Amino acid sequence: MDEKALFANLPEQRGAERVRGRPRLQEPRRDVIALRAVDLEGLVAVDDSVRDVWAYVETLDLRVLYDRIAAREGEPGRPPIDPRLLLALWLYATLRGVGAAREVERLCAREIGFQWLCGGVGVNHHTLSDFRVDNGDLLDRLLSESVAVLIKEGLVSLDRLTLDGLRVRAGAGAASFRRGESLKKCLDKATALVAALAREVADDPAGADRRRRAAQQRAAADRVARIAAAQKRHEQLLEERRRREQTNREQTKKQKEPRASTTDPEARVMKMPDGGFRPAYNGQFIAEPTSGVILGVAVDTSGSDHGWARPMVEQVKQRFGQTPKELLVDGGFSSAADIEWAAQPENGAIAVFMAATKSKHGGDPYAPRERDGAAIAAWRERMKSAAGQAIYKTRSIHECLNAHLRQRRLHQLTVRGTAKVKTIFLWHALAHNLQRAAALRRAAATALAA
Repeated sequence: MDEKALFANLPEQRGAERVRGRPRLQEPRRDVIALRAVDLEGLVAVDDSVRDVWAYVETLDLRVLYDRIAAREGEPGRPPIDPRLLLALWLYATLRGVGAAREVERLCAREIGFQWLCGGVGVNHHTLSDFRVDNGDLLDRLLSESVAVLIKEGLVSLDRLTLDGLRVRAGAGAASFRRGESLKKCLDKATALVAALAREVADDPAGADRRRRAAQQRAAADRVARIAAAQKRHEQLLEERRRREQTNREQTKKQKEPRASTTDPEARVMKMPDGGFRPAYNGQFIAEPTSGVILGVAVDTSGSDHGWARPMVEQVKQRFGQTPKELLVDGGFSSAADIEWAAQPENGAIAVFMAATKSKHGGDPYAPRERDGAAIAAWRERMKSAAGQAIYKTRSIHECLNAHLRQRRLHQLTVRGTAKVKTIFLWHALAHNLQRAAALRRAAATALAA
């Protein structure tokens, strides 16, 4: 008998349906308190730039900072943060392109490099911010000393230097610029507000409210001071305009009344590299092109590089006791007086390589002219030659330096006034040189080993 026919009438047999449970997963538990052993030293790579920063800071003479500390052994008082640590934090932050104290404070709690520098020491943005702008003289001295060491090691030469300006956006807004009559009205309103707040603070018995009004009074008083400084700056601009009228009356008459900022009185509206006009400062950086090391820093508020060759050469001489043999600048520094001054033997007989401005008549700008002095004639001959043009091409290396500064977010300033702006430029110059020094020493060691 066929087996299929034998079991044809039996009901279909099915196994019990399997019910699948929820998937088993490794889920995050953020409410668990965990004790971890962290080796900060092992988390930082041997070639990390933070180690170069600390190695550099450890060699510095910072007695001027330690002498200010009131907390001493055997005496009461809360110990402050080591100035060496604050210096290292800002140098490392500058290399990382961080320019805000609050951001540095946040990074000290989250980033391994900053944690390694702190070594368990807590920092706050108030201390960081004050330290950043209060030590311009120290940074200026450290710039000279650090470059002098590189010169002694033979890694930097002063024979050929390049000079260029770098315009950086100021913290002031375009709407803060006002003319004379508007400045007077602003000052009257701010002065009246300060007087009214002073009366309210004196009459109000509530302590909390009194403190709030006192804070408002301080802010209003600060605004009065800034507006008064803007008025003074406006008067200086008017005086500059009157001097220009003596030599170029027709063009000066076409210009509107100058304006000054109530936010940053020293800032000036300048033409920026992108062609726009914005409040800015013009940083002057003189450097050695081969090594890319910055030798000097200055701040200009005129918006023009004209006339800055001589002051920057004098700054180099003051810092290092010698002048360069060759100075390479672009056409914005064009000044016959500077070329004549540089050519004098008592000033080092410096050969200036500078591109000439284009002639309106389309002639050869390097052709000799009857009124040329000996230094100007020599400059034209120098720039006309193939050898001179080859030397002048090395000036373009300075643009790489400017690019490095831009990469570290030197785009807009958050401080006011030329003194603080110069301090920020010094931070960038010192951090840049620190990185370049480490690279130069590694290259020299590799060459010596080979």
